[in-house]
Formats: sequence, structure tokens, C-alpha cells
Amino acid sequence: MEIEMKIKGLVVDPISKMPIVVLEDINSKRMLPIWIGVFEANAIALKIENIPTPRPMTHDLLKNFLDIIDISIQKIVVTDVRDNTFYASIYFLHNDQTVKIDSRPSDAIALALRAQAPIFVEEEVVSKAHTMKYDEDLEDSEKLKKWLENLKPEDFGKYKM
Repeated sequence: MEIEMKIKGLVVDPISKMPIVVLEDINSKRMLPIWIGVFEANAIALKIENIPTPRPMTHDLLKNFLDIIDISIQKIVVTDVRDNTFYASIYFLHNDQTVKIDSRPSDAIALALRAQAPIFVEEEVVSKAHTMKYDEDLEDSEKLKKWLENLKPEDFGKYKM
């Protein structure tokens, strides 16, 4: 079953110093943190904060290309997590046919923001993610869960690199 989520915000992991995109279930308070790369975090932050760029960034270029060839993004789905790596699919509509392609979640999310497409996560991914060990320095996932639950709105302020 797919759960619709929204981006709650971007934060920096206090231990690894890596960016995390935090997704939140639109119908509950369940959150899903996904560690992402610096460049993808920047692409997501630029769109969240509506910061114009003088030239198209990679995800903007891809969205422009898709628009020109009349392909629309229907949704993105975070489909799996294996060995602390998340997987996603992007669903496109082209010539009245749905096409699915593999993607990193960070790229899929950056593209979904630009296409105003919904973000979904498979229920199984949420379940797996809440039991996995995120970092060697964390005793268990409870420490991370508490940290995420205690995030305040100001913690999701301007994303700084």
C-alpha cells in the first residue's frame, strides 16, 4: 500500500553532517528520514524556498525537457530500502501510457517538486525504516526517532550547506 507524504523539511544529521530530507505522512505524524547527497539537498532546498537560479539546474532542465516532449510526471514512489539505501520509481504518463523508471529518491523528490507531483512511500518501506540502524554512532533507532520527534519548525528553516 502506498502512503502519500509531503516534505516536512530538510535538516542536517547532527552526527554524520549529511543532509536529510524528512517526509511526513499527510494523514498522520509518521515521518521518514532519507539521507541524501549535498547536491540533491540543494536542488530540493532551492525549490522548497522558491529561490530562482540564473540558469536551469539539472532537475529543472529535465522537467523542461519532459514538458517539451509532452511527458507528465504522475507520481513518485519510494519503493524499497535495502542495506540502508532507499529506492524509488518515477511514474510518467506518455501517449496515454504509464511508464515507470528507477530513480534515487532524492532525484525523484527534486523532480516531483518541480512537476507538482505527489510523493508516495510504500508502507513496507516506512516499517523497515523505523527498525533499521541509521548510523554506527546511534545506539539504536530510538535515539534518531526521539531526535526527529523533537525537531521544531525553526529546525526546518533555511537549509545551509
